[in-house]
Amino acid sequence: MARPEVDDADAYSIDEFCKRHRISVQLFYKLKPQGLAPATFNVGTRVLVSKEAAARWRREREAASAAEAEIENT
Repeated sequence: MARPEVDDADAYSIDEFCKRHRISVQLFYKLKPQGLAPATFNVGTRVLVSKEAAARWRREREAASAAEAEIENT
């Protein structure tokens, strides 16, 4: 049985999420206590990020970056 591609996955491991978003695992865990990491959920001992949480995280990071740029331009 072939394993589905990560792009087609409904959830990502922390490592897969980080690779897909080109951030380090260390940065992920640095962002987590700051409330800046995506929401995660557990399945047994695995920690996963849903496709929806990843999309929400990207939108939030984009909005934060745009707000910072707006402040810098005023």
